[in-house]
Amino acid sequence: MTVLILKNTPNEGPGTIEDCLAGHNIRYSIIDLSSEEIPMTDDFDALVILGGPMSANDADKIPYINKEIELVRAFSGKGKKVLGICLGAQIMARAYGARVYPGAEKEIGWYDIELDYSGGIDSLMGALAQDPETREYLKSIKVFQWHGETFDIPAGAVRVAKSQLYPNQAFRYGEKAYAFQFHIEVKEETIYEWLKAERVDMAVLKRDTELFFKKYQQRARNFYRDFFETA
Repeated sequence: MTVLILKNTPNEGPGTIEDCLAGHNIRYSIIDLSSEEIPMTDDFDALVILGGPMSANDADKIPYINKEIELVRAFSGKGKKVLGICLGAQIMARAYGARVYPGAEKEIGWYDIELDYSGGIDSLMGALAQDPETREYLKSIKVFQWHGETFDIPAGAVRVAKSQLYPNQAFRYGEKAYAFQFHIEVKEETIYEWLKAERVDMAVLKRDTELFFKKYQQRARNFYRDFFETA
């Protein structure tokens, strides 16, 4: 397994994804698209696209967004794995033919999302939703959010998470592509660094992060394990 990780902006890195890959001796390359060119991709088995402050609709101003859209289609077309986070999820939505547009309001901080089990428990989402201590499959989980746009579910995709404010929080396309509006990859220290200039109650943010982060990180590791290590 060799993973290509694309950064859309210097300060949004792979966080706990990189920790997992390094810890399991999985080869990976990180490319910062703001300053680096995308390498030849034939040798990569999985594609990860991270977040950024721009819009997936900004391809006219940021040409590498179109390259990411093309890569999503190419990886999926070859049956390879794709994981998109926040902007990366929106880029995936566009690659598969769906709209990306502003949400009703921004989500910044810790929010509940509801796992969509209408088609049964998705195998990888089950890893994310399972309580690390009780092993119970939770209907609702806390996730860390920082976004103002959303997407429609592409034709042929399956919605796997939702919320009241943002009905489309995550989808699976085929069996190997997952798009998450929320930031599964975030580290605890990164949360404070990202939001230091935002209009948020830092005392509430610190309280919530201390309450939710440990289990969030454990659930994220379970998802990475199943996503990157299964055939």
